Amino acid sequence: MKMGFLAGFVCLLVATVASSGESRLYVGTYTRVEGSRGIYRVDFEGGKLGEPVLAGEMENPSFVALSKSGKHLYAVSEVGGADGGRVVSWRVRESGALEKLNERATGGNGPCHLSLSPDGDTLVVANYGGGSVASFRVEGDGSLSERISFHQHQGSSVDPKRQKEPHAHSVNFSPDGRFVYAADLGTDRIYRYQTAADGTISPAGETRVDSGSGPRHFTFRPDGSFAYVINELTRTITAFRASDDGSLDSFQTISTLPDEAAPAGSTAEVLAHPSGRFLYGSNRGHDTIAVFRIDPEQGTLIRVENESVRGKTPRGFVLSPDGKWLLAAGQQSGTIAAFSIDPGTGALDFTGSEIRVDSPVCLRFQPN
Repeated sequence: MKMGFLAGFVCLLVATVASSGESRLYVGTYTRVEGSRGIYRVDFEGGKLGEPVLAGEMENPSFVALSKSGKHLYAVSEVGGADGGRVVSWRVRESGALEKLNERATGGNGPCHLSLSPDGDTLVVANYGGGSVASFRVEGDGSLSERISFHQHQGSSVDPKRQKEPHAHSVNFSPDGRFVYAADLGTDRIYRYQTAADGTISPAGETRVDSGSGPRHFTFRPDGSFAYVINELTRTITAFRASDDGSLDSFQTISTLPDEAAPAGSTAEVLAHPSGRFLYGSNRGHDTIAVFRIDPEQGTLIRVENESVRGKTPRGFVLSPDGKWLLAAGQQSGTIAAFSIDPGTGALDFTGSEIRVDSPVCLRFQPN
């Protein structure tokens, strides 16, 4: 499968300003923790994080995504209700402040993840509590249409506490935009959907992972030939070969923990480096970022290190578009820390820059 765009998304967002070298980071949070009021913006330059500023108020904006122009931001509101949670569209002002455009019901409770198509015309949302996925058309002004697709997952798996019913945990487009992949923690499946020009998505197959794994987040290597899912319950990453018809063939599963670590905690985010040479995954409980080298021909993962995030519960992290920096959010510690990336090995080095943001979950870079 020849795919030219990076498909992975992160919940911490940074916007690069070419003239000054500065970037802008948007942070999604949980507002159920006293002190957090919504989406925050943070300036970032040369490995140093600025002070957070409230950009837009909303309830539980746990995951955000930006348009390629950087002029619009989309955020789930991870709540429940009679018609499910909400997804909100925002206009990004020149100052970085957010102006609300509209909001739509997602059709399922607890929306926790969303992604934009490579052409920016379609938005897809994963409802964790509802175990479903939905799609919306992006209008010319950046607002969202009414829901135009909705698919309810069915089934369960072996973990009696976490897998009694479906829990769609992420949705990602293939780099060429032809398919959407929904990792479902509750059913141990990755559901594949075919996309259409009008923004609708339709079932096109599924891939099973090992029972009890709990697939959570999903990413492609930039060239689209390999894909990776991080499994929350078993603290592993499974690697796949991606075929032109969108199907996935697994060939490796590797632990995100070092050999000496006790098998405890859970995983969260997984992202491929823009160069395609490295892969990163976050461990909650162990509170580290697992670093892997990707074999250029086989796509297999070779462990490099586990780096402490200098905080607790790294639910989300993000890579800068130039591949020089990784920023990691500590949800329970209320921290964001900055790390430089060794271009030769992919290893992380703490820059010494750390700030406080209440209950940070998702980090995203704002495109130029």
